[in-house]
Amino acid sequence: MTQTAVITGASQGLGAALARGLAERGWKLVINARTGKDLDAVAKELRTDVIAIAGDVVDDDHRAELAAAADKLGGADLLVNNASTLGGSPPPALGDFPLPALLETFEVNVLAPIALTQLVLPQLRRSERGAVLNLSSDAAVEAYAGWGGYGAAKAALDHASAVLAKEEPGLRVWAVDPGDLRTRLQQEAFPGEDISDRPLPETVVPFFLNLLDERPDSGRYVATR
Repeated sequence: MTQTAVITGASQGLGAALARGLAERGWKLVINARTGKDLDAVAKELRTDVIAIAGDVVDDDHRAELAAAADKLGGADLLVNNASTLGGSPPPALGDFPLPALLETFEVNVLAPIALTQLVLPQLRRSERGAVLNLSSDAAVEAYAGWGGYGAAKAALDHASAVLAKEEPGLRVWAVDPGDLRTRLQQEAFPGEDISDRPLPETVVPFFLNLLDERPDSGRYVATR
């Protein structure tokens, strides 16, 4: 049975790696990112039915486009809320965090995933294996100087995931900390530093594929390699 996934932030990093991993398994995909050129480059790699829509997840109309595209492919079986922002490079301390940037951090990391989930929920409920996968962070549970805005937003997303799991017992709702990876977001967190010691995003894709295969209970997980 062919399944369909919606993946946000799929133009690079973990989002792109997950798209490739699912495409290799024959999943149909709806992928999103703000950078259309990079998104199109990823879409061309994928040997599956894919709809790539460039746009910002905080935009109401764009989220509606993503949900409609998934419906066109037969309905979403999986929603991956991966798109994230730090709010600055490096992420600012809470005492100096510009409020517009802090608002954007919560809009991208919390409000947009909830809003997109609302739109896709009817499709997920129809699926025999409906699931929501929200990308979390160790900053959601550990206090790191400079990570207050991002960490607080991810903590809110973790809690929203746990509540959604209670409200939607027919679905799986997972919040997953993928660990520190060699991504653009990680480089933005440490500008000018060498992050080549971090593993590539592809190294954790098997964990996520196994999650989809085994379908453990809803909850928070830490990706293993």
